[in-house]
Amino acid sequence: MSVYEFSAKTIRGEEQPLSAYRGHVLLIVNTASRCGFTPQYQELQQLYDEYQNRGFVVLGFPCNQFGGQEPGTEEEIEQFCQLNYGVTFPLFAKVDVNGGSAHPLFQHLKEQAPGALGTKTIKWNFTKFLVDRNGQVVARFAPQTKPSELKEEIEKLL
Repeated sequence: MSVYEFSAKTIRGEEQPLSAYRGHVLLIVNTASRCGFTPQYQELQQLYDEYQNRGFVVLGFPCNQFGGQEPGTEEEIEQFCQLNYGVTFPLFAKVDVNGGSAHPLFQHLKEQAPGALGTKTIKWNFTKFLVDRNGQVVARFAPQTKPSELKEEIEKLL
């Protein structure tokens, strides 16, 4: 099973099949606007700018499950990301990443790339999943891992 079998609503409410990203290297991230890790948006955008012409895409999924740090509407989230960090990579509608209401994509990501000690939960905002061109999850990175630290891993897949 690959990530291409899933779909999600974009930040503007349109259903987007992830098969649209077939053949791309993806970095899928659960995001939040009021988190200590929020400045990572800047480095995520820098990665996208640097590698998008080589088939790399960042997919941002806002989530309000951790400390209520993403309370805004989709419109507010989109404006915040564009105004403060110049985000142009695809953003999606808010999702849950843990629990019974977790988005199926994140259930799959957690199953394919468990966390420390085999945990199948996401511990905080800005957990990152790296996906190869075949839609297979190849790595999971903790929130404190800066996006700029992923360059070598991304380049191996491009």
